[in-house]
Amino acid sequence: MKPAVRLYPVDSFTRPPFIIYLSLFFLLVCINSLGAKYFVFSYPIVTGVSSFYLIVAFMIVFALWFGIWGVLAAYTGCVIGAGVLSGLPVDVSLYWSFADLWQALIPYVAFRYFHADPALSTRRDLMIFFIFGVMINNIAGAVWGSYTLAYGGIIEINQIMMTMIGWFLVNLAVCSILSPIILIFVTPWIKTQELYMGEYV
Repeated sequence: MKPAVRLYPVDSFTRPPFIIYLSLFFLLVCINSLGAKYFVFSYPIVTGVSSFYLIVAFMIVFALWFGIWGVLAAYTGCVIGAGVLSGLPVDVSLYWSFADLWQALIPYVAFRYFHADPALSTRRDLMIFFIFGVMINNIAGAVWGSYTLAYGGIIEINQIMMTMIGWFLVNLAVCSILSPIILIFVTPWIKTQELYMGEYV
């Protein structure tokens, strides 16, 4: 019996130079910052929180495609776009933006731990994405984000629950619909690019 062969093994590409990944990081930060600023400014629930935070779907996808670069870009984009540019003090934005980091980091770690395919090619991949890329990560983000906004004096204590529920439900809808569509239809092409890191350990 022949051993199983991975379709896209780790050594199938020569890793691009570090400067290329750094350039990718800055590009993702720009996309995340502009998207976060637009959706937070256009559809606010409270300062820094959007009722239509579409960019979170892309943050998660970028993390699954580009690894830790996508995760760090989610955090940095939130600091800049949803935080500072949307009116949050810099000090609050620096710890509050970990909410978006958790939302990207949790599915990133889960997909590597369970060796799931970002193209969501099996029911198992879909289940892992739903658990870690829709539910757990967005619960973590909503809880962290709401409580740190209150801690920073941006919202009142009695607004925490409303903010948390709104945050989670918005991200639940966005991540359940948009992220899987992008992953299923675009990931096969992304896998052919040297910058793809979904198969790297």
